[in-house]
This record gives sequence, structure tokens and C-alpha cells, in this order.
Amino acid sequence: MSRLFGSVRSRATLGATLVVAVALVAAGAAVLLSLRANLTGEAGTRAERSAQAVASELAARIPLDKLSGLDAEDVPVQIVDEDGVLLAASEDLERISGTGTAEVTPAPTRSGADDDRDRGDDDRDDDSGRSGDEESLEPGEIAQGASYTNGTATIDGDTEDYRFAAVEVETPDRGRLTVHAGSPLAAEHSAVGTALTVMLIGFPLLLGVVAGVTWLVTGRALRPVEGIRREMAAITASEDLRRRVPEPATHDEIARLARTTNATLAALEASVERQRSFVADASHELRSPIASLRTQLEVAAAHPELLDLDGAVEDTVRLQNLAGDLLLLARLDAGERPVGTRVDLAALAREEAAGREGVAVEAEPVEVSGSRGQLGRVLANLLDNAERHARERITVTVRREGGEAVVGVADDGEGVAEADRERIFERFVRLDAARSRDDGGAGLGLAIARDVAVRHGGTLTAGAAPAGGALFELRLPLAGADRGAPRA
Repeated sequence: MSRLFGSVRSRATLGATLVVAVALVAAGAAVLLSLRANLTGEAGTRAERSAQAVASELAARIPLDKLSGLDAEDVPVQIVDEDGVLLAASEDLERISGTGTAEVTPAPTRSGADDDRDRGDDDRDDDSGRSGDEESLEPGEIAQGASYTNGTATIDGDTEDYRFAAVEVETPDRGRLTVHAGSPLAAEHSAVGTALTVMLIGFPLLLGVVAGVTWLVTGRALRPVEGIRREMAAITASEDLRRRVPEPATHDEIARLARTTNATLAALEASVERQRSFVADASHELRSPIASLRTQLEVAAAHPELLDLDGAVEDTVRLQNLAGDLLLLARLDAGERPVGTRVDLAALAREEAAGREGVAVEAEPVEVSGSRGQLGRVLANLLDNAERHARERITVTVRREGGEAVVGVADDGEGVAEADRERIFERFVRLDAARSRDDGGAGLGLAIARDVAVRHGGTLTAGAAPAGGALFELRLPLAGADRGAPRA
């Protein structure tokens, strides 16, 4: 069962079919009940009219054997007195149920004079002893409304279901009589049966149509999803991140899914390419000092008097610094978040500038939240970069600007061309003026500085200094401010 309905298409088809089935059953039941009630009501109305017609004749003192209502072929009629004694019935009535009087043969009638005299006495007795709950009627008056029951009657050998209406009439000569008249329910049974048959045949056909249409529509709607799945499987198998999934020319959720998937693939491709470039550049940067150190050690092994101890130490320190930079970048790439402690940027700037020649610090106390070690690394990298390019003077400023702390490191060197102001923050990038590995480093300082700034919810940009050199500006949210999501 789980495999049978394991796809969205099959579950959607099943769900739609079940919903329509429940709606059809509810609607069909309501229609049948309403149809039955209406037809039963119409039958009751016809029966009441027949009973009213007979009651009108009784109110007009027409003898029982002269009543025209007793001659109707398909309308069973009974007339009973207050004691439930049958006085008259339809000629062809053979059997009846549901009226409260199962008799079909009337009781023998007495002579007219005795009947009139006795009935007059009975009238007086009935008037004096009549229950107060009964409707008070004047002689010749017919009661308003009727009571209804369902039953059966056999007329001339045919037995059918009937709707009976009972109407009371106060006759001048016989007292209060009750007329029971019936109307056949064959039309009601036939209509309800026909409607039920149509529903039993039509509903399954309609459900089949609904299931088929839902299956086709969902299949057509999900066809782009299958295309996306196949392309993703092909990309996974080929490991070619340059490929993209097809985007349908629609504006629905599937089109947005395809665009998001392609954006994810593009970001993944960029990340992989960046990682490959990083590994290649790191290998290239590590190869030179390692080769140099190996050469010096091999020469020293063969000729100890030629050992360049200072050069070996320098290469070892360079390797150590490069390994530290690579480790820090790896931690940043892994999403390491800075510890939320308060850091005084003014004090940190003075601390990093101490011992450096030609560095002037103009700072006001400004506190930010973050890692003191990482922020100190940012300032150190910016100062190292400025020292490599400055002619005489480096200026460090720390100030508040709105809800941000702004740290500026400016030098009086040649500056950075506008076209290179973003490229210099890429990893292992050294401009022509800083190509020397001895003076220019490995090209990781500014990349590390920007990554740390972003992890602290800030930015690091390069621009032109007032003195004509380069100006690196670090912006961080003040301590206590909502940093929100890190900015790219």
C-alpha cells in the first residue's frame, strides 16, 4: 500500500477522488431525502384534498351511500365515528393498514328516523362529554388541517403503499366523523428508485472521470519536477556542477523551485571552484618555502659551514604563519561564530599600533561585541598591508557613526586602483606592486580581514585616503546593537 500511494501523483488522485466521493454521497443523500420529502408531501396534499372533499359532502348531509369520494378507483377512503366504528369505505377496498381502523366493511346502519333521533341524543351526549383538548366545531364545520400516516391498502387485488390524511368533520346528523383518504406513493417510490439507480450508476462513472482527470492534471503539473529530478541525478552522477536544471516558463511554485535549485547549484559551483582554487594556491604557496627549507637543510647536511640559519628560521616562520592563516580561513569557512564579548576598539587599535613606526592613532572609546583575538588580527593585517605600501605615515582612526563603529587605516602610498578595490580581498591575490613573496606575503591578510568582519556582522572596504594613498574602512555594529544576519 505504501508503494502504491508512494508518489505525490497517486496521493493527489486518491485524495481528490475521496473528497469528491464524500461530497457526492452527501449531496446524493440530501437530494434523495429532499425528493422523498417533497413527493411524500405532495401525496399527503392529494390525500388531504380527497379527505376534504368527502368531509364537505358529509357536512352537506349527503347520505353515506351517495358519497362520490367513495367511488374513486385509486383513493382508499374510510369514514369512522368517534368510537372508531367504520361507517363507510371505498367499494373495492379489500385490505388497509395505517389508518388505525383495519376494517373495510362498514357496520350495518339503522333506519333514518331512529338514526336521526339516536344521533341527536348522541350529539347532546358528545357535546356534554367531549374532551376539552378536541377542536370545537359547529355542525357542518370541517376541522382545519389534517393528520398524516403511512400505510398500505389493497384495492381490487392490487396492494400499494399510501399516504393517508385524516380530516375531522362535525356533521349535523351523525356527530363528529373522521375521514381517512389515501394517495398512492408509487410515484414517490418510482422517482426515488430512479434517482438512486442513476446515482449508483453515475457516481462511480463520475469518480472514475475525476480520478482520471486528476491523474492526468497532476502528471502534467509534476512533469517539470520529474525533469528537475532527472537532471539533478545526472549532475550528481557526472559531478558537472556547470549543468542546470530546466526552468519551466511558468510563474508557479515549480518554476520557483527550479530557479532556487539553479541558484543553489551556482553557489555550490562557485564554492567548489573557490575551494579548488584555494587548495591549488595553498599548495603553490607552501611549495616554495618548503622547497627552500629543504634545499638549505640538504646543503647544511653536506656542508655544515654553508648553513643559512637565519634563512631557515625565516622560512620556518613563514610556513608557520601561512599554516595559521589557512587554519583560520578553514574555521571561518566552517561557520565559526565569534564569541560575544565586549571589545574596546580604541584600546585595541593603540595596542596593535604600538611598536610600529610612523603610525598615528586618533581614537575615541568605542565598544563592539565579538572576538578580541580575531578583531586584533584584522587590525594587524590592515597595518601590515599599510606598512608595505606607505611612504612615511599611517593613520588609524576610530569613531562612532550612527549605530556603527568605524575603524579607518590610511596610508600615504600609491593607493589602490578602483578596479582592484574588490579583487584585493580575494584569497592569494597580490597586486603587481606587491608580487614579492618576501614583501607581499601570501595574499591572505586582506581576505582574512574581510571574512572576520563579515562574521562579526560588519563590512571591510577599500577606498582612497585624503592623502592620496589607500584607505581601508572597517564598520562594525556597536555593542548591544542587533547585528542581524551577517552581510556578504
